[in-house]
Amino acid sequence: MYDAIVIGVGGMGSATLFHLARGGASVLGLEQFGIPHPFGSSHGSTRIFRLAYDKGSEYVPLLRIAYQYWRELEEVTGRIVLHTTGGLDIGPEGSWIVQRSAKSCDLHGIDYERLGRKEIGRRFPGYRLPAGMRAIYQPRSGYLLSEVAIEAHAAAARSWGAEIRTYIRVSGWRRVRNGIRVSSDHGDFEAKRLVITAGPWVGTLSAELRRLCRPERQVMLWTTPLDRRAFEPACFPVFRLLSPLGRYYGYPDHLGEGFKIAKYHHLRQQVEQPSKLDRECHPEDEDALREAVAAYFPQAAGRTRKMAACMFTNTPDGDFILDRHPSESDVFVAAGFSGHGFKFCGVVGRIMADLCLDRPATWNIRRFRLTPERWSAATS
Repeated sequence: MYDAIVIGVGGMGSATLFHLARGGASVLGLEQFGIPHPFGSSHGSTRIFRLAYDKGSEYVPLLRIAYQYWRELEEVTGRIVLHTTGGLDIGPEGSWIVQRSAKSCDLHGIDYERLGRKEIGRRFPGYRLPAGMRAIYQPRSGYLLSEVAIEAHAAAARSWGAEIRTYIRVSGWRRVRNGIRVSSDHGDFEAKRLVITAGPWVGTLSAELRRLCRPERQVMLWTTPLDRRAFEPACFPVFRLLSPLGRYYGYPDHLGEGFKIAKYHHLRQQVEQPSKLDRECHPEDEDALREAVAAYFPQAAGRTRKMAACMFTNTPDGDFILDRHPSESDVFVAAGFSGHGFKFCGVVGRIMADLCLDRPATWNIRRFRLTPERWSAATS
């Protein structure tokens, strides 16, 4: 019998295995696809890392630790995971995105600059913003190589004794006399504890969590810059952009893959069954993103290199779920990362390992507990 089984070896699951194995636990990771894979929430090469956070002050201490864990992962594995480019939070003067970003920086002592539209254009020529736009520039922001990070966490976990099995589809779990039994298409597995880090599939493994964790289709677009130099990582910070056309986020041209852009909540398409997600990308998907490219990044408006669909798993309040399962004390859940979770992988993995092994809490995670108020919000 294992000390713990982790279902789902994506961003959060691989980091949880990393910390469990490093702590000396005997652990098994079960993944229904490969490691990594293009079917969940963590593919598409890159994810933004930033320290200032407009969702609440509870996030920033976790981000500081996450930053340390990313650098530690690089030391342990010899793989580069985090690229620092600086980052821009952009919006109209007086907008919430600019005000909250600056407030977070002030509150937590994070270095930043206030930039106007003209200065942004001078320093970062890939940007062509309309009059009235402002930004908070954070020099320590950048992007994570998401698939590299998953591979690195999984490889390190294996080196410390973790067992990871791929292409195994879990059908359910239940309490048995000595722990938890997990059923799959490759037989049953038993452990003292279970951690569910199944991303959009969390609702298929727990009916109670289905109403709290709602998958949504998301699409990413890569284009060929007309002026490639303007979109190289040294010249182009990652960004979040609040505009009259919607909210967008994007990345420089990493290793010639192209300029990358996506729109928060894209076409607002809920996903009933993650396995049946529409993975084809259609003209309306491209149009929704090309509109912003033409308006704000015209020198990136070359041909489309590729598009890819992924998923957000949204909670009603947009906050994560990091807690014991509501009906089983030996089962733990990390879910509902609502499109902004990947940057936290390392620290979430440590939190879940601490919960699973009954170690004292290191950080305040009350905001991420399954409180009665969150259950109420999910049914209102």
